[in-house]
Amino acid sequence: MELNNSTRILKLQELLSQETDEWNQLSMKEIAEKLRFIFGPEAKFDSRTLKRDMNTLGDVGFEVIENPGEFNKTLYSYQDRVFETYQLRFLNDAVLSARFIPEKDKKELIKRLRQLTSKHIAKTLPDPVLFHQTSSDPYEQVKINIDHVHTAISERKVLHYQYGSYNVNKEFELHRNGETYEVEPYALIWQQDYYYLIGYFRGTGEMRHYRLDRMRNISVTEETFKKDQFDLQNYVDQSFHMFSGEDTRIKVQFHKSLLNVVIDRFGIDASIKQIDEDHFELSTNAKMSTGLVVWIMQWGSKAKVVSPESLVEWVRRETRAMYEQYSPDNVEEKQTLNHEIESGSVDEL
Repeated sequence: MELNNSTRILKLQELLSQETDEWNQLSMKEIAEKLRFIFGPEAKFDSRTLKRDMNTLGDVGFEVIENPGEFNKTLYSYQDRVFETYQLRFLNDAVLSARFIPEKDKKELIKRLRQLTSKHIAKTLPDPVLFHQTSSDPYEQVKINIDHVHTAISERKVLHYQYGSYNVNKEFELHRNGETYEVEPYALIWQQDYYYLIGYFRGTGEMRHYRLDRMRNISVTEETFKKDQFDLQNYVDQSFHMFSGEDTRIKVQFHKSLLNVVIDRFGIDASIKQIDEDHFELSTNAKMSTGLVVWIMQWGSKAKVVSPESLVEWVRRETRAMYEQYSPDNVEEKQTLNHEIESGSVDEL
């Protein structure tokens, strides 16, 4: 590479960015040696010239830190990173855990993330040991949908698309006989390994959410809309497993062993009161939905719905249906089971 003022300053900036950080610093002699490795062994680097170059970099916002080292040496480093190390770890792990991103793209994304810090810190980030790809999401379709939804939200334009799901034969079927959905997009969120669009569905006049991997033939129209007041956080908090439903005040009694589970789900400010030595009651707003019922039933006998009565009955119907699924088929087995229930050897559902 040809050595001139421009290339010297650019390579000095690159060297300090990649080779130094808060815990790794270089002396002026070490910097000159590394630059000679780039420009060739015959290249000459004067300490005063390199110091002047550092001042020039500082003038444009690339601050070079000076610290005293051993034997009266001055050590130089660049420490002003776009992301802290823990933030890079967040991003790194998010990429690895995203099921819809294929292996090739994960490796490329992680490679680029590592370029945002020094090579020393990059080495401390976990290698891209990839999780098993269990998702069959159409990745190329998701990428296109993300771009369209993002544009529509930022420009407040109405979205048109078709929506569907897979049948038992693993064939994708469009809902509503393939009719076009007209949606005013409010937000794009990532929830439980999937991207969701949250928006106002004109077909029913209500806020709904849609998985991006289930959208087809999406387009951004030229029609604009005015956003109404909408509490996105409240909407997400009340949605269980991203099922829609009517907003309802519910009360559920839990065994004390599930206290932290409830706090993790509803937050430290959740309305909780102790019922007795072993139980507490949660009072919160939630959407009456299959997702809510499934979430409650996963805790078995450690969760009991107190109100509303419609939710109590819903859970009751599901437990009856589950009981019927596993009840004996012949009379003799049923009589044996009834005898065990009456004797107390098994619990009645």
